[in-house]
Amino acid sequence: MTTSDKAALELKHVSYSDDSLAIINDISGIFPEGKITTLVGPSGAGKTTLFRLCNGLISPNSGEIRVAGKDISSYEPTELRRTVGLALQSAAMLRGTVFKNLELPLTLQGGKLPEADAAKLLEDVGLEAEFLQRNVRDLSGGQRQKVSIARTLVNKPKILLLDEITSSLDRVSKQEVEELITAINQRSQVTIVWITHNLEQALSIGEYTWVMIGGKLMESGESSLLHHPRNESVRRFVKGEFT
Repeated sequence: MTTSDKAALELKHVSYSDDSLAIINDISGIFPEGKITTLVGPSGAGKTTLFRLCNGLISPNSGEIRVAGKDISSYEPTELRRTVGLALQSAAMLRGTVFKNLELPLTLQGGKLPEADAAKLLEDVGLEAEFLQRNVRDLSGGQRQKVSIARTLVNKPKILLLDEITSSLDRVSKQEVEELITAINQRSQVTIVWITHNLEQALSIGEYTWVMIGGKLMESGESSLLHHPRNESVRRFVKGEFT
């Protein structure tokens, strides 16, 4: 990352502890606006906790988080959720139709989703309008993940946080979702931050990469840093010595 990169998300000396257990340790850095940044690190590195902090689900014990130039504490919760979308690996769904699931974010805000808008959302993620009335229990894993992404896009977020969204998918579905996210980024300039355990994916999808280990940001910069890490712990991680 260069000094000319504008920050969509910025962290300044952010720390977070749960029951006196330090999970995030003095992290400072930016996620550049309009870019795809991949976030890698071994299990227990604090990656998902970092997302929860950036989405306002939890608050840091110290430090500052700025979203689109504003301190995260200055956002109303609904405004923050509209600005920072979050899609998870599990792709949890309500019982019922795809349309019911797509409408959920607006239902929670007391609104309604026009069917034409819902059909356009499905088109944006590569699904036909006929899926609107399909029961979610009849969807494949890849289709469920696409619906989950479409649901996250209902609020037209400026920042999209993706947590291991392809880890349980087959090779074809994984490739489809990767192409989908790349297209969303290029089409709408949505800032993407993508947690992945797959270093090959981190290199191919991300323009930038963060490497977290033990709750600390060990290295960040262009994704090619994974080829030649400067930090010894990052070198060991890349070599697969711990995961």
